[in-house]
Amino acid sequence: MAFVLELQTTSDKNYLQNYITGILSLNDINFSFERGEDKLLVLFDDKNPNLQNIVENIANSLPASIFLKNSKSYFLDKEIDSKSEILNDTPISIGLCPSCQKELFDVSSRRYYYPFISCSSCGGNYAFLNRYPYKRENTSFRFIVPCDECKDEMNRVGKNQHHQINSCHKCGVSVRFETKNSQRYANDAGSFRTMFEVSAKAINDNKRVLIKTTMGYRVFYKPQEINHDSILMMINATKITDNLSLITEEFNALLSIERPILDVTLKNDELKTLKGSNTIYAKYPDDGFSILLCTELQKLGYDYIAYEDVDSKCESDVVIDYDLDINQQEDMRYFLNKDVSFVASGERVSFPSENFTKVSVLSVSDNLIGLPTDKNSMIFDKMEHFDSVHVDKANVLSTISEKFHSIQKPYLIEEASFLSVVAEHNLFNQKCVGAYFDEEPSFLYYDGKNVIRIVPPRDFETNSLIENISNLRDGSDRLVENLKNQKPKIYEKLQQLQDRDDVKLFEAVAIILGLDDESMRGVTKEAMKFVGKGGIQIDTHVKDNRFDHTAFLASIISYQLAGVSEAILSYSIFESFGDYFSELLDELKDKTKTTNVILCGTHFANQSLFSRMQRNLKLTPPYMNKNYPIGKESGVIGGVYL
Repeated sequence: MAFVLELQTTSDKNYLQNYITGILSLNDINFSFERGEDKLLVLFDDKNPNLQNIVENIANSLPASIFLKNSKSYFLDKEIDSKSEILNDTPISIGLCPSCQKELFDVSSRRYYYPFISCSSCGGNYAFLNRYPYKRENTSFRFIVPCDECKDEMNRVGKNQHHQINSCHKCGVSVRFETKNSQRYANDAGSFRTMFEVSAKAINDNKRVLIKTTMGYRVFYKPQEINHDSILMMINATKITDNLSLITEEFNALLSIERPILDVTLKNDELKTLKGSNTIYAKYPDDGFSILLCTELQKLGYDYIAYEDVDSKCESDVVIDYDLDINQQEDMRYFLNKDVSFVASGERVSFPSENFTKVSVLSVSDNLIGLPTDKNSMIFDKMEHFDSVHVDKANVLSTISEKFHSIQKPYLIEEASFLSVVAEHNLFNQKCVGAYFDEEPSFLYYDGKNVIRIVPPRDFETNSLIENISNLRDGSDRLVENLKNQKPKIYEKLQQLQDRDDVKLFEAVAIILGLDDESMRGVTKEAMKFVGKGGIQIDTHVKDNRFDHTAFLASIISYQLAGVSEAILSYSIFESFGDYFSELLDELKDKTKTTNVILCGTHFANQSLFSRMQRNLKLTPPYMNKNYPIGKESGVIGGVYL
C-alpha cells in the first residue's frame, strides 16, 4: 500500500520534485513520483514507521510556488519498493530554496556568504549554460574543477546530487569589485562579506552599484532615485505590508520560489510621491548576490531598494563582476486578479522547458526555438544552446528571414500564441475563438485544425495622423484646431509622431493624455489611480474589419479637451476595450457555435481591462496559458502545431 501526497501544480518543471527528493533521500524510505494532468504525486511506502514525521517535514519546508495551488493525501493500492533520484536535464532560474538560504548564512558552512550558492532544485543555474546536454563541461563552470567535497555532493543523494555547477569558496569563482579608482577581489567568506558591506554603504552614499548576478546584470540605487523603469526590491519581509497594499495571494507570490515581479499597490506615501503613481513593480530578492546585498542594506535600516535589469554597459559608480559568461533572461512578470493568475511576460522560470509529446518540427520564434528530444518530448530554449537537429519541417516566425529547412512555413505571432493555449489545455480538434492583444487587437478562430485571423490587426500608421483625425467626420477639423490652441505641447508631439514609423498605439494615447511615461505602462499606471465605479465610453469600433485607430484617438482627444481627468480617461480606455473584446467574442461564439474562448497577448495583464472582461465573460471563463507567458514568448510553443 502507498501513501500518496498529491500536489496540485500546473508546472512541468522538476524543482519541487527535486527538492522533495533531496529531503527524502536522507531518510530510509522508499518513494516515487508520478505526473498527471496538473498534478504531481509523491508515493511513499506506507509501512515506514517514520512516515508521519517525513511528510510533516516536507509540508513545513517545501517552498511556496505560484504553480502549486493545493494538496491532498490518500492511500493507493500500490507497492513502493525503490527510491527516485534527482532529475536535472534542464537548468533552472528561480530563487534560492530554504536549505540553500540557511546554508548561505551558516558561518560553519563552506558556502557562507558565497553568492553563487544553488542546488539541483534552486538558484540561477541557467545563467551558466552554454549548450545541451546540460553537463558541467557544457557550462561556464567547465574550467572550474570542483573540490573533493563538492564532487562528493554531486555523486551522492541529497540536494546537490547531479548539480552540474556545484561549487563553494574552496573551488569557486572569484568576484571583482571595481570603483573608478580601485579594484579588488573577493574569494573567501570574509572578503565576500566585506564586498557586500562596502557595496551597501556605497548605495547609502548615493552611489549606483552594478552587479552581475546569476539572474543577469542589475543596477541598484537608493529608492529616492526611482524612475519609470525602476523595480522595488523588498528587503525586510516583516515590513512588506507596511509599504505595499497586498492581498494574501500577492504576498505569497512575491515570496514564492519563482520570485516573480508583481505590479502592486503602494501603501507608503513617500513612495507614491517619488513614483508619481499608486502602483509599482515589486520583487523579493532571488539569487545569492541580491540576497547578500539586501542583507547588508537591511543592517543599514533599508526595508526596500530600487533596481533595474540592465546590461554590462550601464553607468554606475561601483561594479561587481566575474570572468564567467552568463545568459540573461527577461524576468518573469506575474499577474493576479482575484482568483485568476498567469505569467504576463518574461522568459525566466518558463524557459527552458521540456514538455508536450514529440513532434518532428522545428519551431523558431524571436529568441527561442522548440525541437524534439530523444525522450518523446519537445524542448524549448534559446537557439545558441543547441546543435543541429533533423526534423521533417520548420515553422518560423514571419519576421525572421533566415532559412532553417527546405520545408519551411512562416507563422504570425498571434496565431502561434493562440495555439500555445490550445496545446496547454489540450483543446486540439475543438472549436475555439479568441483575442490577441499586444499593442494591436486581433481576433482568431480555430476550427479544430487551423487558426484563422477573423479580425486581423491594423498597423498603426502615423504619417497622416492629424489629417486623418481632422477628416474623420463633420466637426473633426474643429476638434484638431481646439487641440492645437488649448494643448499646444500635445499637438506638437503628435506632429512629431508623424515623422516616425515605429510608433505604438499606446504611445500616442499617453501623449494625448499628457503623461510623462509615454507608453502602455504609463496609461496602465494612470488607470490605477481611478477609484470610482465606472468610466465613460471610448470609441472602440471596427472599420473595414479592423480596429479604427483614428476614431479611438479622436474620442480620447474630445474627452481630454472637455476636461475629463487623465485617471478617468485611462481607466475608461481599458474598460471600453474590455467591452469591445467581449462583444466581438460573443458574436464569434454565436457564429461558430463554440463556448471555448482564448485570451492571449501581454496587454491582457491589465487590472482594469481584465476585470471588465472577467465580468463580461463570466459564463464562459477564458482559457489562458498555464505555464507560459500569455504574450509573444509563448509563440514558440504554438509554432510547433501550425
